[in-house]
Amino acid sequence: MFKNKTYQLVLLGVAGLMLHGCGIPDLAVKKPDSQLPDSFKPALTQKTNTAKIQWKTFFDDPNLLSLIDTAVANNKEVNIMLQRISVAQNEIQARRGEYLPFVNFGAGAGGDKTADFTRNGAVEDNLNIKPGQAFPTFLGDYQFGLISTWEVDIWKKLRNATKVAMLEYMASIEGKNFLVTNLVAEVAHSYYELVALDNQLENLEQNIAIQKNGLEVVKELQMYARSTTLAVKRYDAEVTKNQSKRYEIKQQIIEAENRINFLLGRTPQPIKRTSAGFMDIKPKMVDAGIPSQLLQNRPDIRQAELEMSAADLNIQVARANFYPSFAIKAGVGFQAFDLKYLINTPESLAAMVVGDLVAPVINKNAIIAQYKNANAQQIQAAFEYEQSIVKAYAEVANQLANIDNLGNNYQLKKKQVDYLVQSIDISSQLFKSARADYLDILLTQRDALDAKKELIETKQKQIIAMVDLYKSLGGGWQ
Repeated sequence: MFKNKTYQLVLLGVAGLMLHGCGIPDLAVKKPDSQLPDSFKPALTQKTNTAKIQWKTFFDDPNLLSLIDTAVANNKEVNIMLQRISVAQNEIQARRGEYLPFVNFGAGAGGDKTADFTRNGAVEDNLNIKPGQAFPTFLGDYQFGLISTWEVDIWKKLRNATKVAMLEYMASIEGKNFLVTNLVAEVAHSYYELVALDNQLENLEQNIAIQKNGLEVVKELQMYARSTTLAVKRYDAEVTKNQSKRYEIKQQIIEAENRINFLLGRTPQPIKRTSAGFMDIKPKMVDAGIPSQLLQNRPDIRQAELEMSAADLNIQVARANFYPSFAIKAGVGFQAFDLKYLINTPESLAAMVVGDLVAPVINKNAIIAQYKNANAQQIQAAFEYEQSIVKAYAEVANQLANIDNLGNNYQLKKKQVDYLVQSIDISSQLFKSARADYLDILLTQRDALDAKKELIETKQKQIIAMVDLYKSLGGGWQ
């Protein structure tokens, strides 16, 4: 460990390699294109953005808010991501400690016998440890003390590696925010699907009641020979068919409830919800803001940007491997050939200082490959950043158009339902007066049922489009 009362300075390597002749491959760094269109629509220039609104304010249904609260706290994927964030945070501490001096305490014991016909053996034969005391045949070596090692970060390799860890930590936080955004939207999707299924079931029950009433009318008319057995059987078949659909919807309700329970990280149980008034819900007006705000609000874009910055710094870290590294090693302690002399001062006091300057000269394939990989990863990160921007813009543009088209679609379907409801009453009156066939009533009722079903689905799509636009703008993670 130490040499008695000696100070050594060892310099290894070729200083000329520090700036020239390192054999570094050409650097190809891709600059990302983060340009967005000036506006989603020519008239859309407002600076407000719904994405900045917290989901607790954006959603009005208290039952949905309670479910989202539970999901954000208990969702397994969110909890897994939190542990990944903790790992990334610990990595910062580890990287930061690499460019600080290390101080260790060490102790050792050993011994050796030197051959007589060697230089050291000849020296020992002709010298005494003390006057009248020759070297022992088996010479011990006992030592203890402090040893410090420090790699001088000349090229900022270690400091840049620490910055990389910090950027990756920040990217992991944005990844968690993006996960929360998707989780909030997914819970809202499933909740409104569940509410829509409740309304589908209610609509089916109302239709069954109407058809049962019509069946009784047909049976009564049959008694007076104004109807036939065929009409009764067709009505019976239609009622039975709709009754069977009731169980299909109930199964869909159970699956929707369990999907929500899974998102909430809990076992299957009933979901408290507000189904009444679903058809009266008016989707909120969502302010899309200006496209450049996507770069600020979308967690996935910010995550991609941070990862691109980390990849850019990784190139500098890889480049520094071509340059000489300078390390200092120092130690102070006690060393003696016998335990009884170990703590004698100053005779057994030992110290050491060593400086190492090392640079790669031959067989740099591993370093070159690492550098090329860092270069390729930076280009990949830049493309992923651009892709996330293009994807975000497409999602927002699609949802803005979807909301407009669904609004027009809903108004027309509502008129269709109103006309068919009126047609049911008219066809029933015509049938009673023998001016219409029973098939007219059945087909009208069937069309009205399908139209109401489509109207409920359109209302669901309207609300889901509102939620999806909120998510596409980057809302829901605050």
